[in-house]
Amino acid sequence: METTLAVRGMTCGHCESSVKGALESIEGVEGVEVSLDTGKVNVIYDEATANIESMREAVEDQGYDVVV
Repeated sequence: METTLAVRGMTCGHCESSVKGALESIEGVEGVEVSLDTGKVNVIYDEATANIESMREAVEDQGYDVVV
């Protein structure tokens, strides 16, 4: 499964690394691509073990906002 999250607050490489690391730590997430320019994060995941709500929580725990 693939989804795109819109994330507010990312401004630098550290932000990118924080968001990517948080999402990659979720069981079932298989790939993460972060674009600072667009504020979009593409996530490839196994829907049997990962879900969008857990992704949102992981990103928000890093101090960023996920826009629906």
